[in-house]
Amino acid sequence: MSEVSQGHIVGVYDEEFKKLTKLLAKMGGLAESQLANALTAIEKRDSKLALAVKENDKEIDALEHEVEALVVRMLALRQPVANDLRYIVSTLRVSADIERIGDYAKNIAKRAVALNQMPSEPLLRGILRMGRPVQSMLKDVIDAHLQGDVAKAIDVWEADEEVDALYTSLFRELLTYMMEDPRHITPCTHLLFIAKNLERIGDHATNIAEIIHFQVKGEALGDRRPKADASNYATLQPGEAAIDDVAAEDD
Repeated sequence: MSEVSQGHIVGVYDEEFKKLTKLLAKMGGLAESQLANALTAIEKRDSKLALAVKENDKEIDALEHEVEALVVRMLALRQPVANDLRYIVSTLRVSADIERIGDYAKNIAKRAVALNQMPSEPLLRGILRMGRPVQSMLKDVIDAHLQGDVAKAIDVWEADEEVDALYTSLFRELLTYMMEDPRHITPCTHLLFIAKNLERIGDHATNIAEIIHFQVKGEALGDRRPKADASNYATLQPGEAAIDDVAAEDD
């Protein structure tokens, strides 16, 4: 192969890497925006904004498909090895986590629309309090991936414990509120769904942190610490597990 041809191939390869990074950065930015807007829609009781979040989820899905197509092309034509291979595969895995985060933000927006038809609930403050560290985790882990920053990724991994604790506290508070006054059952059920979606976003941010560690270090982050949220059935009272299972799902 001539030096000119070889140089052209290397140049194209570099451009593909840059494009892959830009696609992921755009996905991450959109996911951050979607989550922020979903929480704002709850706080401000803004159904129009919530509906916009639902509609904009399609853009994240389209970007994930674009990342998948580019990764397949790079693997098939470039046959990357070592660090390049880890970065490409890691980006594919991260894009899947970001797509799921977008789905959870959309689910939160759906619940916001429903909540806005009802009187405001005082426990809404607990949702917003839980949302803040989740937003920070998402922003930091996207930055960590783009910068290859393992230390920041580990900080995100450790921050998930706080989110789990907030979820457990809010979970029990919502159940108590529902038992005390049946009129709160419907709105508090929506809040349970929102809380679980936030907890799952934190889990996906943690997944991305683990992927970053493997990408940079070439080894797993280590054994996962025990989950501290209410989905650890050993900490639940009879009947609570079934409610948590339902809260983990959405349409």
